[in-house]
Amino acid sequence: MNVLLRMFPAALVAAGVSGFASAETLTATPGQPLQALLDNARAGDVVELSPGDYHGSVRIDRPLQLVGRQGAVLDGDGADNVVTVTAPDVTVRGVTIRGSGRDLQAMNSGIFLQKTAERATIEDNRLVENLFGVYVHGARGSRVTRNDIEGLRGGRLSEAGNGISLWNAPDVTIDDNTFRYGRDGIFSVSSSKDRFINNRFDQVRFAIHYMYTNDSEVSGNVSIGNHVGYAIMYSNRLVIRGNISDHDRDHGFLFNYANYAEIDGNRVTGGPLSSTMDATDNGPDDERGMLPAAVRAGPLRNGPEKCVFIYNANHNKFRNNLFENCAIGVHFTAGSEGNEITGNAFVNNANQVKYVGTRNLDWSTGGRGNYWSDNPAFDLNGDGIADTAYRPNDLIDRVLWTAPAAKVLINSPAVQVIRWAQAQFPALLPGGVIDTHPLISPPPRRTAKEAR
Repeated sequence: MNVLLRMFPAALVAAGVSGFASAETLTATPGQPLQALLDNARAGDVVELSPGDYHGSVRIDRPLQLVGRQGAVLDGDGADNVVTVTAPDVTVRGVTIRGSGRDLQAMNSGIFLQKTAERATIEDNRLVENLFGVYVHGARGSRVTRNDIEGLRGGRLSEAGNGISLWNAPDVTIDDNTFRYGRDGIFSVSSSKDRFINNRFDQVRFAIHYMYTNDSEVSGNVSIGNHVGYAIMYSNRLVIRGNISDHDRDHGFLFNYANYAEIDGNRVTGGPLSSTMDATDNGPDDERGMLPAAVRAGPLRNGPEKCVFIYNANHNKFRNNLFENCAIGVHFTAGSEGNEITGNAFVNNANQVKYVGTRNLDWSTGGRGNYWSDNPAFDLNGDGIADTAYRPNDLIDRVLWTAPAAKVLINSPAVQVIRWAQAQFPALLPGGVIDTHPLISPPPRRTAKEAR
């Protein structure tokens, strides 16, 4: 009878009907050799895991679906990859996957997608206690979505892997996943045309870490309480839109040799509970309850040190972003050229801008600059633009950056005379950032969805 059932799909194919339309569902039970069942499956079949624990590593070498019922667990028992995929068009869905090996050089992972595993779909899984959660090793066109990924904790950060790693994997979408623990949430190197959207990151080093990844998108992500929110390095032509960095420790955004990016509608906040949210309402950016209860319910420690750090990053467009309650709003250095910084709001940062250089940089475009919360200017004609230019730094700031011990003189009469002289005679001011058309009020807030 089973032979007849196998022959019937072949007849359908001969008649011009898709072979996958005849896919069978093969059900696995705990204690049954799962690899043998996968080896006996045909292209398009569904291998369904009944609730229970399945031990040992498995390999999928044909296009099929591995689907788990609630309570199905694949345990690698601490060796190698738990699931290795070599075939294209494979789906892994609804499975708890845990217990990979710990060999960083071997890239031991909960799910390892080899280069031939193109167009893989990894969705609705829970990946815990793996060195790497998902490793996309050249698998073009893959999609990783709605997974809960928890990395290793309790050891050295350098010995932990990433939630998702990509290497040379174009056209990959990573959407609506939750990341906790481990090294980086998402780490991408030598890739292109990828989309990292709507993900949530907590208690990792870098939420998103880009290296040599071009023509890609980072949108709608939320990073809370990590070392750095978004580290963009050696990458070109990115769209970075509608992301949140709340109480990340060192930097909300870090741009290092990043060029021709559009950075639009993002929010970086530190200090106490974000002023744009209250303790009972998640706020306009928290459309799906993405912010942890600890952030919504009360104050956290101060941070980050820098809302944005721009180092040798050129020809980028920073528009409509909010940088709030950081020690430094923007640290701008190392000869960054041709950047457009307009329509942003700098609110309650201890130092709005730290610019180490002697050039004059005008942070306004087309008669429109940025909003500065410490700018006491007037708008007598009511056009929304302050009547006088704004300079975030003066000669004294430069002295304090080069000689921090001079802080003891900050309130001395001599320092006050110098600052008064600079205000009366602008020609005395050194080169630096100037906003010739500062906004008199902050631009309207947009939700992450509107920014995208």
